[in-house]
Amino acid sequence: MSIIRDPALAPSGHRKIDWVRNFMPALSQIEARFKEEQPFKGLRVAVSVHLEAKTANLGLVLKAGGAEVCLTGCNPLSTQDDVAAAVAERGIEVFGKHGVSMEEYEALLAETLKCHPHIIIDDGGDLVQLLSGKCKEYADCLIGGCEETTTGILRLKAREREGTLPCPMMAVNDAKAKHYYDNKYGTGQSVWDAIMHMTNLVVAGKTVVVAGYGWCGSGVALRAKGMGANVIVTEIDPFKALDATMNGFRVMKMEDAAPLGDLFISVTGCKDVITPAHYAVMKNNALLSNAGHFDCEVDVKWLEENAVEKWEQRQGITGYRLADGKVLNVLAEGRLVNLAGGNGHPAEIMDMSFSVQALASEWVAKHRDNLEVKLYDIPNQIDDQIGWAKLAALGLSIDKLTPEQEKYINSSNA
Repeated sequence: MSIIRDPALAPSGHRKIDWVRNFMPALSQIEARFKEEQPFKGLRVAVSVHLEAKTANLGLVLKAGGAEVCLTGCNPLSTQDDVAAAVAERGIEVFGKHGVSMEEYEALLAETLKCHPHIIIDDGGDLVQLLSGKCKEYADCLIGGCEETTTGILRLKAREREGTLPCPMMAVNDAKAKHYYDNKYGTGQSVWDAIMHMTNLVVAGKTVVVAGYGWCGSGVALRAKGMGANVIVTEIDPFKALDATMNGFRVMKMEDAAPLGDLFISVTGCKDVITPAHYAVMKNNALLSNAGHFDCEVDVKWLEENAVEKWEQRQGITGYRLADGKVLNVLAEGRLVNLAGGNGHPAEIMDMSFSVQALASEWVAKHRDNLEVKLYDIPNQIDDQIGWAKLAALGLSIDKLTPEQEKYINSSNA
């Protein structure tokens, strides 16, 4: 039985779900085929992704394909209670509430896994973590799974090296349809959508410090530049740092950027990116936010323990007054700002990412008898299928190689 905040919130959630379904044409094509072919008939799928309207649509597509779907969130602050109520009314078991404690959050994940899933769709690796430990007894039917995000892939690669993967996993984050499109353009827009809504402050003229210049960080920096910000990038990779420089951004260490920044956004997937040493030299009323998956990039714990005063500045923004009188403002508790403080990526973006999830899950189901316990790349045919479907949905056409051109580029005598 579903565990949700309030069933009476469902009408608002239904409107959100119906709205995004209008703008996810590639996934709609997949859903139509799934209804006919029923690739998940007899299978249970546990989904732990940010529980909002686009994720609800993914759950409905899997259900249309014959799956018994159990849906939960992957962050205590990103679940939208009205969407959870609505998708529960549409025949999916839902275990998610907004604003729960970490203990309650883990309990909801465990409830989701009690279905003994055949396939898992994870975002950040929490389901894998539980199935490898506290919830190992629920892993008896596992045939494989998919991972949505960069941080989760890093954790899976570590498990692969250690030999502790509970089942074969698909690296959805590394698909072209995901990192070219979702990570750069989705993160770039949704992060700023959330920050501007939460702060109601101008971006133009501010000094914005972006920590990390991978696919996500580069998208955040690009959008900041487009809105007139003075952007500084911090990095640990020399080539990413050079790339940022070539794109017109200033590059420096965080210790040098800390006194200059008005707004900080960490996008690294690591921990201790913004620390007390940086707080000591920051401007009064600096804004601190995180667009990485976990809430350890900005050291909020230190602020909680050492600030002389703490209060809510605006909804989702906590002010911390330090001993020297300076105030630092943390957005969305240092959690994933675009979801904990906003609506996440646009529907058109998640159309592609969740198309990868749907097709990768189908691939796992079809190849279940021949899979090794390792991390798999997304097959090129899945990526290409989604790319062509998205182009067609947008009314775009591109050139194709002629037979002579194919022969030319594949010949050693060209």
